Amino acid sequence: MKRTIIKIDEELCNGCGLCVEGCHEGALQLIDGKARMISDLFCDGLGACIGECPVGAIELEEREAEPYDEYAVMERISPKGEKTIRAHLLHLQQHNETEYVQQGLQYLKEHNMQLDMTGLTDNKQAAVPKQGCGCPGSKELSFAPRAYATMPTAEVGSRLRQWPVQLHLLNPEATYFKSADVLLAADCSAYAYGDFHNRFLKNHTLAIACPKLDTGKETYVQKITAMIDRSLINTLTVIIMEVPCCGGLLQLAQLAVSNARRKIPVKKIVMGLQGDILQEEWL
Repeated sequence: MKRTIIKIDEELCNGCGLCVEGCHEGALQLIDGKARMISDLFCDGLGACIGECPVGAIELEEREAEPYDEYAVMERISPKGEKTIRAHLLHLQQHNETEYVQQGLQYLKEHNMQLDMTGLTDNKQAAVPKQGCGCPGSKELSFAPRAYATMPTAEVGSRLRQWPVQLHLLNPEATYFKSADVLLAADCSAYAYGDFHNRFLKNHTLAIACPKLDTGKETYVQKITAMIDRSLINTLTVIIMEVPCCGGLLQLAQLAVSNARRKIPVKKIVMGLQGDILQEEWL
């Protein structure tokens, strides 16, 4: 059957093992110094491991694969203890995988295993808990209306200084990168923050990317490194969303900075799903 499952670029993989730790289902192992999928059976295809990879070696693809088997996963992770089981079930619940959660809870009942049910439920109609593990970036959410300040009636001009903006399409040695302050923004951030142009884009050269869905992320590292060393950019500001998989963009930027000969200031901005600035700091 065809389903979404992870793909690992072994050439990029540095064997750090962070993705293995982030895979509660036990689908990944370090073998001969590389992260390897040990069985399609255990991969839920939700991508929690993507945000853990510091070199962008993991992506999602749709291909022929064994059907996911929740009972097989529970059999595999049960010896690891309650914390691992809870993290796994919460991960599924936060992605609205209700059927798999029910199967996992049924497994516990059949094997007379007790589990702290805080945040978990066997009621299929219960609300999904707040995010806390895994990657909730694809979870459906509705936001209550907020009160906003009155906006000016005149049309607000764009602060965009160049085209194109997608990182794959950008030439890192283009003139607009020369000695520039660069903003590297996750694709979703401009839609989450109402005054993105004035607050973040003003006086910056822009590059946008998605660490979860984009392919060829090794090229991103090379391009950012070239901006630093050959275009002599002044600063790099990285805006990511709060969902864990988005952290991969910051990791790619940090890898590029560590590879570069020059050292430049890097600012990290973490944005909430409704546009709140949760964290802003120079690294």
